[in-house]
Parts: sequence; structure tokens; C-alpha cells
Amino acid sequence: MVKRCLILAGGYGTRFLPATKAVPKEMLPILDKPLIQYSVEEAVEAGMVEIGFITGRGKRAIEDHFDANLELENRIQGTAREADLASLQRLIEICGFSYTRQGETLGTGHAVLCGRLIMGNHPFAVVLPDDLCLNPNLGVLAQLSNVFAKYQCCVVAVERVPLAKTDRYGIIDGKEQADGTFLVNELIEKPSPEEAPSNYGVVGRYILVPEIFEVLEKTEPGHSGEIQLTDALNTLAKTDRVVACAFEGLRFDCGSIDGFVEATNHCYSQQ
Repeated sequence: MVKRCLILAGGYGTRFLPATKAVPKEMLPILDKPLIQYSVEEAVEAGMVEIGFITGRGKRAIEDHFDANLELENRIQGTAREADLASLQRLIEICGFSYTRQGETLGTGHAVLCGRLIMGNHPFAVVLPDDLCLNPNLGVLAQLSNVFAKYQCCVVAVERVPLAKTDRYGIIDGKEQADGTFLVNELIEKPSPEEAPSNYGVVGRYILVPEIFEVLEKTEPGHSGEIQLTDALNTLAKTDRVVACAFEGLRFDCGSIDGFVEATNHCYSQQ
């Protein structure tokens, strides 16, 4: 069972300026809960209680959020507001949190490599909080964990994307298996619609085996001069097995204002 989860939160959030000048974009709330808390809750639902964060300068609010605040807790004790912190306090009680900084934002692959010491020689999940994934029955990480239990290899979450937008995603070329997953032959980072082998795009949920770190160390900067996790997975797919899971649920691109508003409206409608 996968017990560890690495949450990538080192980006600047420039699409939300000026709001993100002093506030981490991952701390922007969907209703009354910061985006990054949804990621931790999804990990815990999947049985992952050892949580690592890749952060950057100006991200101390994330550490403070997942820590005790005795003055605040004493102030609201016995009031109606006390219950508002119950879900967060449960996470603090059952999870172990570790933090390391990504000195430069050199790509998703580089961010994962920064987590090598805190993930160790164990399989682990990776979450990009910008992708808010919701399924009231079984979260996406739990779905990926079930696939990992069967195949014991890297698992990536994919969804159908408009063909005209393949240049915004890592796209898989894979063979569908009997259980509905895909055995990946190749992953291509942000291909044009004319070059895309399919319209299944990789989204911000993965389960990775520790061998990925050795591959990332040898991965040259690719698209936009960054070290791409997609490129490393593509290398691994040539020598090992990589499986893609077309997950059940909704995904909102909360790295964009449109997606953030859409997610907020959806969550408000579900109250």
C-alpha cells in the first residue's frame, strides 16, 4: 500500500497576481478551505499519511496551516466556530508533514527530484494542487492506488481533452487493457494537435516508483527549458511498465481563473 504523497507547491502563481504576491496560490480558498487542503484530504482518503511538500520562497503559510495555532484554538474553544477546524485538526493529528524547498522552478520533474530525500526508497504519490479532482465515492489517488496494487509500476491519471488543446498537456500513446487502463508506449509533452497520438492528457495525479529518481537525474531539460516528469516517464516506459488510468470524477484547472471560479461554483452548488 502506498503510504507517502508528495505535493508540489513551489510555483509562483503568476496567473493570480496580485493576489499571489504574498499569499501562496495553494492557499487560495475554494469556499472556506484552501486548495492545498483538498489535496491532503484526497491523499489521506487513499491511506497516504506521510505527506511531503515541495515549496518555495514565500510559502510559509502552508506550513503554518498544517500546524497548531494555540491562541486561535483557545479563542474559539466552546464556540460554534470550534467545529470549523475539526477536519483540519484531524489531518494534523494523523499525518506526518515534511517540507523542502525548490530553489528554482525548473519544472515538474525537478520538483519531484527535490523530494527524493523525504520520499526515500518507497513508491509514492504525486499531486499537483492546481488540479482539483473530486469524486464523492472514491478519490482519484485511491483509484490510482488500486491500479498500482495490481501492476506495481508507475501509474498516471489521464482524461480526455479537446484535440485542439493537446499542446497544453502531456499526451499518452497507449494500448487499452482489459480493465480499461492503458499500457503506455510513449508520453509526449505538449504535442500539437497534428502530432498528438491520442487525446488522453496526463493530469496532476501520479503514483511513482523510486526508480524514477535515477531517471530524472539523467533527464535533460525539455519543453520550455524545464525538466519534465513526462519525459522521465517516457524514458521509463521504454524499459519498464507505465500504466495510465482514465479516472472517474471531475477535474478543475484551478491554476487558471476560469477553472478556479468553475470549481468554486461547483462546490457551492454541492452544499
